[in-house]
Amino acid sequence: MNKKGSKTIFILAGIAVVVFAVVFLGISLTKNIGKTNDVISIEYATAQLNDFYKNITVTDVPARKDPNFIFSTSVKDSLPSISKYPPQVENTTPDYVEIFSSTEKAGTNKDGWLNEMANEFNSSRYTLPNGKQMSVRIRGIASGLGTDYITSGKYQPDAFSPSNVLWGEMIKAKGGKITLMEKRIAGNVAGILLSKTKQDLLVKKYGSINLKTITEAVAANEIAMGYTNPFASSTGLNFLVSTLLTFDAKDPLSTKAVAGFEKFQANIPFVSYTTLQMRESAQSGVLDGFILEYQSLVNIPELLNSYVFTPFGVRHDSPVYAIGDLTSDKTAILKKFIDFCKQDKGQKIATDYGFNGHNEYKPEVADIRGDNIVQAQKLWKEKKDVNKEISAVFIADVSGSMNGEKLNKLKESLVNGAQYIGKDNEVGLVSFSTDVNINLPIAKFDINQRSLFSGAVKDLQASGSTAMYDAIVVATKLLMEQKAKNPNAQLMLFVLTDGETNGGLMLNDVQSMLQAFKIPIYTIGYDANVDALKTLSSINEAASINADAENVVYQLGSLFNAQM
Repeated sequence: MNKKGSKTIFILAGIAVVVFAVVFLGISLTKNIGKTNDVISIEYATAQLNDFYKNITVTDVPARKDPNFIFSTSVKDSLPSISKYPPQVENTTPDYVEIFSSTEKAGTNKDGWLNEMANEFNSSRYTLPNGKQMSVRIRGIASGLGTDYITSGKYQPDAFSPSNVLWGEMIKAKGGKITLMEKRIAGNVAGILLSKTKQDLLVKKYGSINLKTITEAVAANEIAMGYTNPFASSTGLNFLVSTLLTFDAKDPLSTKAVAGFEKFQANIPFVSYTTLQMRESAQSGVLDGFILEYQSLVNIPELLNSYVFTPFGVRHDSPVYAIGDLTSDKTAILKKFIDFCKQDKGQKIATDYGFNGHNEYKPEVADIRGDNIVQAQKLWKEKKDVNKEISAVFIADVSGSMNGEKLNKLKESLVNGAQYIGKDNEVGLVSFSTDVNINLPIAKFDINQRSLFSGAVKDLQASGSTAMYDAIVVATKLLMEQKAKNPNAQLMLFVLTDGETNGGLMLNDVQSMLQAFKIPIYTIGYDANVDALKTLSSINEAASINADAENVVYQLGSLFNAQM
């Protein structure tokens, strides 16, 4: 080949390389427009959202009003059978007492101190004066849930050991017969965890750190605090009543206390459904501080290195109450077991498991009447979203696998759960199978929207495959359109489903877009792939509920109490 031909080939080859580079880089640049450190911009996410939406078949389904929507499911009816919460320790004799115990001492591993005490007690073969052997049964159950079983009459144990005395006072206020048998079987305190940076800043300004200075700092928008649902969480309930008392030590329900709480609550980013959700938000940097029991903190070493613990409120010393009128034999068994737990050997194990810390701490607040605690919960429900405008879309799975009992339970739980959604929130409904339906556009959840919501839910029918992420795209677009109308709106998604996606878009397609919008996606799984739903919820630090057909109504009520 002559030099001229070689030169021509070389030039053509060079052009080809340049063209390839331009095309390749063009593709790469197109893929990365709007991206910074693997996080895409809102503008890029919006473009993606619109592109996805154009390729989804969306049908508007007119909603009908349900004339019979105004009814209320009682707590008793919403609670599942107690068999949903099997005992951690079974009795070994016919003569025994059953004890409801809070889960930090009736769980697993270092949260299982009371279970160990019960197993050892049962092995010791103690006897009553008549020679009959005695034993105990331990049923681990969250303090708020245990209180609901007792006050509703759904199930009555012989004894109750919540985390703190607030639950016992509430049971008394609601007419339950309850007798304090022991103030403390394992010492514990609730506390606020503040990042070391914020702790130093507050000490510099206020001189010292306690609940009052922290509430003042939150009210002044100096720190972002998180806490748990006071209807379900012992630490959350303690935080609520203690915070109210910082504004008026004599009357937590006074005008002064309510005004202070409203100012405080206006600067709370969110109330978490679970402690885990709150902790993950703190670790991601969303929160400067959050609440936790000291026993839990001791068993999470990574938190000890990053946060400073400040005790607050009433102590969490695991009191023990007798429920109702116990027989003399049951009373004797309960007293014997309490004494057994308080022996040196049992207390050493409790200390090893993180209990009995901060024994020097004395409660900042005086005794609190049960009726004030009940009213404080009601006040919180009314005021928790002050100055916050929530817009939420519920996404219901109506694929063929939901047909029958699961869809019936979904309908029941949504309709009955709606009573826990505040009237000032905005709510819409989307359903999905092979395609996506908009069953109810977003609107204020007034009496008209409640009626339409109930009618739309009751008319849901199951068929087809599962295009879940298509539905999430449609619901997200509805929310973003609402955000354009109301920039202050706080957006949420609730996905109710029984299975994995088998049609349409997949998680990898939409994950970066969802991260950019930062809309929390709460998932409620009906016999579902729990890990897949947890992954979806974890994108923006929301909670995932594994709700079977029996307890979903109660769990949704608790979730809506916290978030809506």
